[in-house]
Amino acid sequence: MNFDFSDEVKLLRGQARRFLSKQAPPAVARRVLEEPAHFDLPLWQQIAAMGWLGATVPEAYGGYGLGYEGLCVLAEELGRVVAPVPFASSVYLVTEAILRHGSDGQKAVWLPRLVSGEAIGTFALAEGIGNPRLTAVRAHVKDGRLRGTKWPVAGGNVADFAVVVARDADGIPGLYLVDLTGSEVQRTALETIDPTRGHSRVEFADAPAERLAAGRAGWSAVEQLLERAAALLAFEQIGGATACLEMATAYAKERYAFGRPIGSFQAIKHKLADVYIATELARSNCYFGVWALSSEAPELPLAAAAARVSSIDAYHLAAKENIQVHGGMGFTWELDCHLYYRRAKSLALELGSAAYWKDRLVTHLANAGAPVSH
Repeated sequence: MNFDFSDEVKLLRGQARRFLSKQAPPAVARRVLEEPAHFDLPLWQQIAAMGWLGATVPEAYGGYGLGYEGLCVLAEELGRVVAPVPFASSVYLVTEAILRHGSDGQKAVWLPRLVSGEAIGTFALAEGIGNPRLTAVRAHVKDGRLRGTKWPVAGGNVADFAVVVARDADGIPGLYLVDLTGSEVQRTALETIDPTRGHSRVEFADAPAERLAAGRAGWSAVEQLLERAAALLAFEQIGGATACLEMATAYAKERYAFGRPIGSFQAIKHKLADVYIATELARSNCYFGVWALSSEAPELPLAAAAARVSSIDAYHLAAKENIQVHGGMGFTWELDCHLYYRRAKSLALELGSAAYWKDRLVTHLANAGAPVSH
């Protein structure tokens, strides 16, 4: 059994790393923080030109058919550089929603535009603070018109359209395509810990809404989209955690105290070892997730929850300890440590909190008959 990526995927990873090291250094993320811009448009256009936005889209719709393994390594490399682009919301959620639930006509209209970068999509689910749950969905569609408010919406300020979770006249949830550029939609930027991933409040006042062809997809369809996105987002978190470990290790080798590198002190060694163990544990769960995603395995709900929980923990630990290893310098604006800490905290709440995914993990383990330790 092969537990590694194929040679083609490894080649893609190498190309992505070289490209991002040149085109997305920390200065790019800082520019978005300091200007502030909502995202880096030139980087987004270059990513589109590389074909990354269509990694899982069939060639018939302008995609490149790289598969989920290819998309996962791209996600990891984007996470390594804290790329300030709406990749997760547009690719993991909106593209997936249209691929899985759109009609042939909807796919023909929207997928080529998403792949080329001409259109940016966002997924509008949350209606305030809290984890995803059916009872929290109050937005509704009547006679093809959407009313309600969604917040926070990742990438809401830069997206051209949204896939919105809303109820129909009978109260049944579904997925709806909504143009965000019309006068019936009002968007307000929200202040968050990580401005490089812009979030907004989106108000819909009788905005035209087109139901995805799945019709009354139901809440189960929403949960399936979240699970698929969780497996992909976990790779971004692993990429960020790995970058933090590399930064901390490099600094521990070059920073001297009492006549020797601080990395020679046991306390620093323990910090770095803990981060390494947490990151590798999360990586193994992420590999489980991409296998389940690629093979459409029934274990996907369990694999996605495991990847999500372990990657949240690993990234938070890595970002925190990276600051600690850098000492007093680690807390300053001049160093890049805070870019990763911001991203770690932001991604930890995307798609639901750690507690939400831990509950799902325990539930899936219990349903699978696996022993649950207390």
